[in-house]
Amino acid sequence: MTERLNAFAVTLAQLNPTMGDVEGNAAKARSARAQAAADAADLVLFPELFIAGYPPEDLVQKPAFQAACRAAIEALARETADGGPAMLVGTPWVEEGKLYNACALLDGGRIASLRFKCNLPNYGVFDEKRLFERGPAAGPVTVRGVRVGVPICEDIWLEESEDYENVVETLAETGAEIILVPNGSPYARDKNDVRLSVAVARVTGSGLPLVYLNQVGGQDELVFDGASFALNGDLSLAAQLPAFEESIVTLRFTRNGDDWRCAGPIAEQVEGDKADYAACVLGLRDYVAKNGFPGVLLGISGGIDSALCAAIAVDALGADQVHGVMLPYRYTAAHSIADAGELAGHLGIRYEVLPIAEAVNGFETILSGIFKNLPPDVTEENLQARTRGTLLMAISNKTGLMVVTTGNKSEMSVGYATLYGDMNGGFNPIKDIYKTQVFRLASLRNGWKPEGALGPAGEIIPPDIITRPPTAELREDQRDQDSLPPYDVLDAILERLVEREQSLDQIIAAGFDRELVTRIDHLLNVAEYKRRQAAPGVKVTPRNFGRDRRYPITNRFRDKGEPMPAVDETLVSPGSKASIDAFEG
Repeated sequence: MTERLNAFAVTLAQLNPTMGDVEGNAAKARSARAQAAADAADLVLFPELFIAGYPPEDLVQKPAFQAACRAAIEALARETADGGPAMLVGTPWVEEGKLYNACALLDGGRIASLRFKCNLPNYGVFDEKRLFERGPAAGPVTVRGVRVGVPICEDIWLEESEDYENVVETLAETGAEIILVPNGSPYARDKNDVRLSVAVARVTGSGLPLVYLNQVGGQDELVFDGASFALNGDLSLAAQLPAFEESIVTLRFTRNGDDWRCAGPIAEQVEGDKADYAACVLGLRDYVAKNGFPGVLLGISGGIDSALCAAIAVDALGADQVHGVMLPYRYTAAHSIADAGELAGHLGIRYEVLPIAEAVNGFETILSGIFKNLPPDVTEENLQARTRGTLLMAISNKTGLMVVTTGNKSEMSVGYATLYGDMNGGFNPIKDIYKTQVFRLASLRNGWKPEGALGPAGEIIPPDIITRPPTAELREDQRDQDSLPPYDVLDAILERLVEREQSLDQIIAAGFDRELVTRIDHLLNVAEYKRRQAAPGVKVTPRNFGRDRRYPITNRFRDKGEPMPAVDETLVSPGSKASIDAFEG
C-alpha cells in the first residue's frame, strides 16, 4: 500500500454562512479551500446545507433558490480540476423532481458523488419532513483512495427504528474507514455533552473514527455554536474546535493497520452561564450584521434587564454602534437615572435623557376626552411604557438603528412585559433568559469578558443595579414581587411548566403552593397572544417562546391541578389498533 493511502488530511471548515447569500457562502468555501491547499489537505469538510445557509425553511422550496445553489456547486466543482483538495459541501439538491438535503463531493473538476440525508428531524425547531425527501442509507464515498462515510447531522442521532435508518452501521458494513458528519446543530445549554454522547455511541458501534463538524453563527432565533470535534476509534478525543467563533483546522489522519487516528488542537469550551452569554452576544451580532442594520438603539431604564442588554450589545457590536436612551417619567427614581448614566459611561455608548411627561400627558388628555366617566386604571399606568416604545421606534425610523427589546423570559411568560414597551422592536437577546439568570449574567459579566467581546473589561454594570430589588414599570415604589412571587420561585414554576411540560399536580407535589401554581399557569396561558407579537430573540433553552413552543391563543383547556385520570385499556376493542394500522398502510 502506498504512503499516500496511509495518510489522509481533512480540513474542518467551521464557518458562519449567511442564509440565502449563495455567492458569499461560495466565496467562504473558496477561501477555506485555499487554506486547505496551503495545508496540503486532501479534503475540505463544510457544515450541513452550507451553500444555502441552515435552516433554510421555505426559502429552499423556491426554484430560483434551488437553481442558484446548484449553479454555485457546479462552479466550485469545476474549480477542483486544479488538482487541489476535494470538497464536501452541504447543499439543497433536486433529483428527479425531488428535493434533498444533500452533501456533494467535488473533486477532479466534477461532482464526484452525492449523499442525501436519510433521517429527517421533525421536532423542536426542525421541520425537514415537510421540506425534503428522505434519502437512502448509502455507502461511503472514495476520496484519494480512502472510503469516507458521510452521514448528515440527524443521520447519527438516533438508533435504528421504524422511522430511522442506522446510517453509520450501514456505512461500517459497506467499508467506510472514517466518518465525517456535516451538522447544523443549534446551541442549547449543555448541548455539547449530548452531542458527544451521540458520537460516542456511533463510534462504539462502528469502531470508526468520527469527525463532528458544526456550523457557527446566528440565524434568526437560533445560534449555532460550532464546537466541532473528532473522536478516534478508541473514543479518545482527537480534536476540539472553539465554540462561538469561526475556525479552520486541518486534521492529519494516519493509518495503523485497519485503524485511522489523528491528533489535533483541543480548545477549551465555555459552559453554563458563560456559554449562554456568548450565545446572546453572537445571536445579536449576526442578526444586526446579516440584516444590514448600522447599529442598535435601546431604552436604558436603570434596571437590570436593559443594563444586561446594553452590555451584550456593546460586546456584540462595539460601543460606536450602540445608542442608549433614558426616557424618564414622574415615577422614575433619581437613582435609576443616575445608574443608567453610570452604565452608559462605563460602556462608552452614545446616551441621551429624553423626558416623556409631555407625551404621556398628551395621551392621557386624549383618553380622558373619550372616557370621561371612567376612572383611571392600568390603561393610564401602561401609557408610559407605550410612550417609550413609540419614541424608540420613531428614533429607529429616523436613524435606521434597530431597537433592541429588553423583556426577560420570566416577565414575558406571565404577561408582565409591556407589548409596546419592553417587547416591540427588532430583536431581544434575553428573550429566553429567566430573571434569576439575568442577575447571574450581569454579575458574571462584571468579572469576566468573553473571548472576542468588543466591550470593556472590568465592572461595567453598576453594582446597585444588580443588588437593588427589581421594581415594576407601573410604580417606582412597587416591587414586581408585590404582585409576583419571588423570582426564584416564579422561575422554578415556569421552568416546570414551559421546559418540562409538567402537570399542575406534579408541580404542586414538588412542594409549590397550589394557589400560586394555578395562578402562574393562568398568567402563562393568557399571555400567549402577547408573546406571539414579541420580537424574535436568542434561543438558549431546549424549549422557548419561539419556533418550538406553539400554543393556540384561542384555548379553553386549563389544567385543574388534579391527578390525571387513569387510562382504561379495557374500553379499547382488541381489533381497533390493527384496523388503524391497516388503514394507514
